[in-house]
Amino acid sequence: MGLEERNPLVTEDLPFSMDTSRRQRTIGKSAAVAGFGYWSGRDVTVEFRPAEPGTGIVFVRRDLPHRPRIPAHVAYRLEQPRRTSLRLGEAGVDMIEHVMAALGGLRIDNCEIWVDEAEMPGCDGSALPFVEALDAAGIVEQGVCRPRLVIEEVVRVGDAASWIEARPAAGSVPRFQYHLDYGPESPIARQTYETELTPDVFRRELAPSRTFMLRAEAEWLLAHGIGHRTRAQDLLVYGSDGPIENRERFPDECARHKLLDMLGDLTLAGCDLVGDFTAFRSGHRLNAEAVRALIGPSCQAARNKRCA
Repeated sequence: MGLEERNPLVTEDLPFSMDTSRRQRTIGKSAAVAGFGYWSGRDVTVEFRPAEPGTGIVFVRRDLPHRPRIPAHVAYRLEQPRRTSLRLGEAGVDMIEHVMAALGGLRIDNCEIWVDEAEMPGCDGSALPFVEALDAAGIVEQGVCRPRLVIEEVVRVGDAASWIEARPAAGSVPRFQYHLDYGPESPIARQTYETELTPDVFRRELAPSRTFMLRAEAEWLLAHGIGHRTRAQDLLVYGSDGPIENRERFPDECARHKLLDMLGDLTLAGCDLVGDFTAFRSGHRLNAEAVRALIGPSCQAARNKRCA
């Protein structure tokens, strides 16, 4: 029986416990990032705004009537190829994983994200522009505890071809590992990246890693009218001899970016996930399955507890 089939309010038979340890955090002032969406080609500005304790991460579509609000939670995830999207009613936001990774990696828990288009800006294909904007705004500790879900036994989703596994944490800092393997004929070599994840490590080692694809994938998208404004310099496009008109920032940049995407998707849990995570050829859909298997609605249980 999967976790999603169990009563989330009865925790004694679940592979986790609810706990609170650190105080919630927001930003000190507003900050903005402008660019265009890789898929749509539309100009967009993302404005990060401070939010009260317990707000969570919320997208606000300022371009739509009544400024609809979309909580950044896996419950509102809309299945889309190659990216993470949310929808509530008629309003949606698209390609949010790099924004969510920036917030999750910096441990910013409460933030309103005001946008004037559905798709987030691609920028340089990484989370770094969002991290720099959030750091410039300053990070402020709040007087309410952040709920966290402590994993107490192994939870695994997927199959032999691709999977994610969450284990009880071996140390005090969560560990993440990603195994990338597109097969022996791929121009992208097999890669593994592993790290203990702290905000400083995220800033240095994960945030600069960029999204990537094969030349054949890029050509297919362009032939179908997608990505017409995006150039090879805006991300990593791999031909037979490596990146086209670009250079890797890390020898294992692709594995790092897949881990960055995974972190962004796991942030849709709405609480800290305390454990060690290993993924093999995982993508956005499987990342979301892992979040659902771990939490259901249970992370709301400790949302408003105050720190001692």
